[in-house]
Amino acid sequence: MKLTFSKYHGTGNDFVIIDDRQNSIEISPSTIASICHRRFGIGADGLMLLRSHPEYDFEMVYYNSDGHPSSMCGNGGRCLVTFAQSLGIIDGKAHFIAIDGQHSAKIDSEYVHLKMNDLALWDTQDDHIILDTGSPHYVRIVQSDVSINDNFIEQAKEVRYSHTFKAAGINVNHVQLLGDSSIKMRTYERGVEDETLSCGTGAVAAALATHINGHMGSGQHEITIYTPGGKLKVSFSFENERYTDVTLIGPAVRVFDGEIEIPAP
Repeated sequence: MKLTFSKYHGTGNDFVIIDDRQNSIEISPSTIASICHRRFGIGADGLMLLRSHPEYDFEMVYYNSDGHPSSMCGNGGRCLVTFAQSLGIIDGKAHFIAIDGQHSAKIDSEYVHLKMNDLALWDTQDDHIILDTGSPHYVRIVQSDVSINDNFIEQAKEVRYSHTFKAAGINVNHVQLLGDSSIKMRTYERGVEDETLSCGTGAVAAALATHINGHMGSGQHEITIYTPGGKLKVSFSFENERYTDVTLIGPAVRVFDGEIEIPAP
C-alpha cells in the first residue's frame, strides 16, 4: 500500500501528515511507529491524518511516534492548518475539530495563530505546577540555564515514570525565566518518550505556569517561549481565575513531500 505524505515542522517539532479526506486510511500502531522511526522510517515526533468532517473545515487525528492516539498537539495543529491551506481547504482561517474539542486558527504571513482551550483548573505544588492545556503537563520553574542541563532527560523520566504518572504518562517541562515576558523551555514528551525540540501544548502550559508563578494579575498578556527548536509566543487573557483567548503563535514549515510503501491493513 502506497501512501503520499508531507513532512512539516513547527519549531523543530516534526510531523508526517497524510491527506485522508476520504476518511478511509487505516494504519496500525506498529506501522505508524515505523514511519516515525528516525533511522528506519521518515522520522517524526508524530503522524497526523487530515479527515473530512461535516461541521468543520477538517478533523485532526493525531498519533504519537509510538503509534498510539494521543491528546492535543499544538505545534501539530498549526502544521495541519498550513497543510489544509496548501490543499485549498481553507483560505487564511480555519475551524477544525481535534481530540480536545474545536479550535480556530488563522495564518498571518509566516505565523499560524492557533486558539487553544480555556483553562480554569491547575494544581500548584511546592516546586511545580500541573496543567492540562490539551495535553497534561508538569511544569517546573528552575533557576539554572535549562539549555546546559545535561541531566534533563533523566530528571524528566523520574517524573514521567513515577508512581503518580506512570500509567497515563505526563509531559515534563523545565522553564527558565528570562524576564517579565520571556522564558526558555525544554520538554520531555510522553508517547515520544524523549526530549523534543519544541512542544506547542507545553509552550502554552509553560506560559500560563509562568503567569501563575509570577502572580502577574488580570488582563491581556503575551509571553515569548524559546525552545531548542525556535521561538513561540503565547497570548492570553486572565480574569476571575480563568484563562481565555489562549493563542499559540509560531511558524509551520513544509519540509518535503514523498511516498512511502506500508503494509496493507
